[in-house]
Amino acid sequence: MAETCKAPDGSDMWTFGLDTKSTIFIALILALDEKEYRESREKRRDSDDWENVESDVTKTGGIGDKEWDGIVGFFHPFCNAGGGGERVLWAAILATQKRWPNAKCIVYTGDHDVDKSQIIARVKDRFNIQLHPPTITFLYLTTRHWVLASTWPHFTLLGQSIGSVILAWDAFSLVVPDIFVDTMGYAFALGFSKILFSEVPTGAYVHYPTISTDMLGSLDPTSATGKEGVNAGKGKGLRGEAKKLYWNIFAQFYTWVGASIDVVLTNSNWTLDHITSLWGEWRRDLKKPTATAVFPPVAVEELEEKITVDAESESRRLPDLLYIAQFRPEKNHQLILSAFAAFKATKSRAAEGSKLILIGSVRDDSDSKRVYQLRLLANELQIKDDVEFHLDAPWPDILKWLGKASVGVNGMWNEHFGIGVVEYQAAGLISVVHDSGGPKRDIVTKIDGFHASTVEQFAEGFESALSLPREDKIAMRLRARKSAQRFTEAEFAKKWIVGGCVDDASG
Repeated sequence: MAETCKAPDGSDMWTFGLDTKSTIFIALILALDEKEYRESREKRRDSDDWENVESDVTKTGGIGDKEWDGIVGFFHPFCNAGGGGERVLWAAILATQKRWPNAKCIVYTGDHDVDKSQIIARVKDRFNIQLHPPTITFLYLTTRHWVLASTWPHFTLLGQSIGSVILAWDAFSLVVPDIFVDTMGYAFALGFSKILFSEVPTGAYVHYPTISTDMLGSLDPTSATGKEGVNAGKGKGLRGEAKKLYWNIFAQFYTWVGASIDVVLTNSNWTLDHITSLWGEWRRDLKKPTATAVFPPVAVEELEEKITVDAESESRRLPDLLYIAQFRPEKNHQLILSAFAAFKATKSRAAEGSKLILIGSVRDDSDSKRVYQLRLLANELQIKDDVEFHLDAPWPDILKWLGKASVGVNGMWNEHFGIGVVEYQAAGLISVVHDSGGPKRDIVTKIDGFHASTVEQFAEGFESALSLPREDKIAMRLRARKSAQRFTEAEFAKKWIVGGCVDDASG
């Protein structure tokens, strides 16, 4: 259970964060949720009921037995964002609920504008994941602004890492869990947890290293990565040298905190390679288990069930390009817009009637402004009539587009994994992705898609994908769908339990 110790005078025992008042509060919330859930369950007997979810993961080994009733804290301050990272969070919680039905899953979040019922409803709507409400509780943090990039206009990496420590203190002041899991990339929060509560196991699911050798290389315009990323070529002159020094010092601190984490999972082999290069030696010295790649969960089964790939469905597909990605700077929507404009400018037969469909969630005002700027760019490139924006689209709408578009696009340099790319493949889309990161290393091969890096290469990729003969298109779609079988939700759940944060961290 949560870490306890004697009071300073040696008398009464007390619990960091989890005092009597907090315990009663959480117990009351869970009891009321259980009552509400039981009542609603009697009124609603459909295919989404908790009793009907698959239970194969409960057969695996783990913490004691199924009756373990500890508290698992999931540190995910932006849990309502609706991106791929959030799909991992909810799938991890679902797998935990299945394996340990009596465990309490607590989500530390800063999303004050939504309550529990709204979050759970959005999870079902956006990801088609049905959580068990009675055993999940949301604790609201008040210091989330400390991890926003806008709070730290200078020394952003260091500032956000310090901010995550402040945010972790905020979380621990509410409840100290039995197991503390970060699913968003705040390694410094886990290191801080180890300092305060050395006996509380920690686990990290790393989507993207906070700093990597590729990032360091991108500062040098003469290096292989010197022309890629948002910091490309910024290592010139005195200021550039100072930035290099700062990043190298930060990388050392990042290594120290990463070495302290009990269990580390990564979302791809690309991420695993970078995490191993930074944390591996120190983790070996501290006798920590090696990091493991556990691919994120993707709705492969649902996509295969609802979207057919055959001669008949091919006749219904439109010559549209689909890009599913949050409207963040690193997603490089500008590159895709420019490439699409170049493709349309060829006036080839493949380009006739084709449209670019941009689907993604908007987290805040900065994302909204970015969408506005992208609309302006589409207008400047004279393609505004052929570009559609769909913001915060629900899962049913995304399914429709996956079923009728022809090509799936990804433009991010060194995308850590690419859940959207797997969704493309499972839906039978032909992928044209950036020639780097997870999409290149783990997902798309030459027999089921195309790789590109520049505007010209992407435009050529669009042309190649849409110009394939009908039979070749169907064959490539089927190969892509078969490849996507490696990334099912069931496979993620099994690996999360057998070799995941909760199980190994408590072993």
